[in-house]
Formats: sequence, structure tokens, C-alpha cells
Amino acid sequence: MGKLKKNLVFNITYQILILFLPLVTSSYLARIVGADGIGRYSYAYSIALYFTYFTVLGLDKYGNRMIASVQKDRLERSRNFSEIYTMQVYCFGICLVAYVVYAFLFSGDRTIALIQTVFVLSSLFDINWFFFGMEMFDKTVIRNTVVKLLTTGLIFLVVKTKNDVEKYALIMAAGYLASQLALWPYLPKFIDFRFAKWSDVKKHFRPNLTMFLPVIAVSVYKIMDKIMLGMMTTKAVVGYYENAEKIINVPIAVITALGTVMLPRVTALISEKKDQEVSRYRDAAIMIVTAFSVGACFGIIGIADSLALWMWGEDFVMSGIVMKYLSVTLLFLGVGNVIRTQFLIPYQYDKVYVVSAFIGAVVNVIVNALLIPGYGAVGAAVGTICAEVAVCLYQLLMVRKQLPLFKYARDTVLCCIGGGIMLAVILLIPSVSSRTVNLIVHLFAGAAVYLVLVSPFLYKKAIRSLRGNSNG
Repeated sequence: MGKLKKNLVFNITYQILILFLPLVTSSYLARIVGADGIGRYSYAYSIALYFTYFTVLGLDKYGNRMIASVQKDRLERSRNFSEIYTMQVYCFGICLVAYVVYAFLFSGDRTIALIQTVFVLSSLFDINWFFFGMEMFDKTVIRNTVVKLLTTGLIFLVVKTKNDVEKYALIMAAGYLASQLALWPYLPKFIDFRFAKWSDVKKHFRPNLTMFLPVIAVSVYKIMDKIMLGMMTTKAVVGYYENAEKIINVPIAVITALGTVMLPRVTALISEKKDQEVSRYRDAAIMIVTAFSVGACFGIIGIADSLALWMWGEDFVMSGIVMKYLSVTLLFLGVGNVIRTQFLIPYQYDKVYVVSAFIGAVVNVIVNALLIPGYGAVGAAVGTICAEVAVCLYQLLMVRKQLPLFKYARDTVLCCIGGGIMLAVILLIPSVSSRTVNLIVHLFAGAAVYLVLVSPFLYKKAIRSLRGNSNG
């Protein structure tokens, strides 16, 4: 458990760091470049992000899993890395050409689109999947701490007026590139790299594409929301949605961190045929994630309005409203993430994973198309809620015979009762004139109530599960 705890702490730190610092800058940027400027950057970044996806494909899961299965064998580790990374190079070449064509011929904002070429370039050097598979999360955290702090400092030093959106985009893109390059000096210690022959590379395409299909499907309701908003409304509306999403992404980062750490651990345990230990980890993870997700959901609903005004000012009232809607997705995303990373992917139930993601994508596009024209950012948020519900319900339906879902449902209800009491306390506390004092009082009062109600139950259940006493 020592290494697992260490990796969990490192990865949670990593995930929160890459989201917390943008939150710090978002308050500044909201007042300097405004909703329209934030929307311009977010729209261009969202499109460029798709091209990075087609470079890395499904390596976040596939590469992670392949390296995790040969952690202790340097020869096999080197062979797998060389073959998989060679595939990544081929994909990047195609994507770079395609993106440059898009930037010159089809982008509506050519300057920012061309700046994002630096971000697309960063995907060539993205080897996070290797270090995740090796369960070496400390290196990613140290790297990102340095790079993100430098990026944040540059934003405050360089972005001074409403016309500095391009400078902001360049700083962010260069930060991504530097962050990826910083891992490469560590690599020779763990592998002997050589470019692989095509005959050795091509065998990885099919299983990697299988893992990529859910990535691209999930991106429809994680990224396409902002692209559809940009096409169907205004860049300012994209800005409102972008800021609301930044807050929701903080608890999502903690949930994702747990899944990222547990995937290689569970994969290794399965290869050693330790299924009982896998079940104990999974039961504990679902309890922890459920308690956290419920608390974050109800807590954000309670403070969303105050938080939006405090962080971004009067012009971003809509971000607080959108935040309330998006917080509902946490209830379904948490359980779904545990099922994916600790059951479906390690046990190679890839078809269920792929189908669930596409169901979510289809639901999201349909709901977005119906609601965005009339309701803007709120319509996009409702589309995301519907997508996460569809994904979670389908996955639960498919694993109902293998997992004790009734026990998980009972624990979820108990956490929701605690969350409901916390929300009531937050809403009943009188507001004061100071936004800062008001937010702090509501935040800490709500958190204290929830922790008092849920912590004893959570501690008992999680510890019992990890000790192998999973009954009740």
C-alpha cells in the first residue's frame, strides 16, 4: 500500500495543480481579456485538442496498460515503448499536416489557430502513458509544478490588456510543450529506445484504436460542447461555460487521479491472478469516490453563485448558474470512472467501454442541438448531464452480474442524505456584505457538516473493504 498511497498523493497533486493554477489566472483573465477573450482562446484550444487526440490516440489507457503488464522486464518494456512510440510519431506527422491545413484554410481566427500549432507539437513528446504504466507519478508532478508556476507567472507579467489574448495563447501552448519535453531526460534510465519496424508497429493500431474510440466519443461531451457553443452562440457564452467548467474540473481531477493510479495497479494484480485483492481495492475506491463526488456536487451547488461573483465579477453571473448544472455530472462520473479503470479496462471489457462512450456522445449531441439554440450554456450543461447519466447507467447495466451494485447504491443514498443536509445548512446561513467572508463561511460550514456526517461511515467501510471484510 505504501507505493500506491504515494502515487495517489502525487497524482491527485498533479491533477489539482494543472487545474488550480488556471483557476488562479482565470479570475485575472476574466477582468483583463473578458468573456469574449476567454471564449476565443477556449474555442481555438478545443479544436487543436482534437488533433492532439489523434496523435496520442488511446495511449492514456492502452499504453498505460501495456507498460504496466511488463513493469519488471526491461527488454519487454523497451520493445513495447519503442513500438508504441513509433506509432505515435507516425500519427503526429499526419495530424500536424492536417492541422496546418485547417489553420490556414478553415479557422476563423488564424492567428490563435497558428499559435496552437505549438500545442499540437507537444503531443509528439507526450509520454505520460509510459510513466503512468510504470507507476512513477512523482516525475510528472515535479515537472508540472515547475512548468505551471512559470506559466502562471508569465500570464501575470505579459497579459496586460484586452488585446493580449494571442500572448496568453502562446504562453499556454509553450507551457504544454515544455511540460512534455521535461520528461524525456528520465526515459533512458528505464528503456532502450529504437524506432521500430512497421511490421512491429502495426499490431498496436487495432487495440489502441479500440481505446481511442471512447476517448473521441467522450470528447464530444467534454470538448464539443464549447465548439457547438462557439458555432451556435457567441464567444462570450463559451467564456461563461469555460469558467464554470474550470471549477467542476477540480473535483473531476481528484476522481481521475484515483483512476489513473489504480489502473496500472489493478492490471498488475490481475496479471498475478489476485482477483480478491482487486475486489477489495475496487470496493474501497467506489466508497471513497462516491463520498467525495456527492460532497463536491452538493457543495458546489450551495456556493456556485457566490463563487462566480467572487472569482470573476458581475459579468460572469451566468457561470455560477452553469456551474450548478455541471456539478450534477459528478454524481455519475465518479462511479463510472471507478468501473472503467478498475473493472472494464483491466479485465479488457473494451467493447462495453467503447459502446458506453458512444452512447454518451450521441445523447450529448442530440440534447445540445435541441437546447443550445434556446438556452445557450445551460443547454450545453444539460447535454453533459444527460451524457454522463447515459454512460453510467449503461455501464452499470453491463456489470450488474459481476459487481455488488445494491451495496454501492445503498452507500450512495447515505452519502446523498449527508450531502442534502450540508446543502440545507449552506442555504440557511445568512449572507453578509463581504463576498470573501460570505464564501469562506459557507464553504467551511458546509464542508464541516458533511465531514462530520460522512467520515465515520466512510472510514469504517473503506478500511473494512481493504482488510478483506467486504460484507455489509
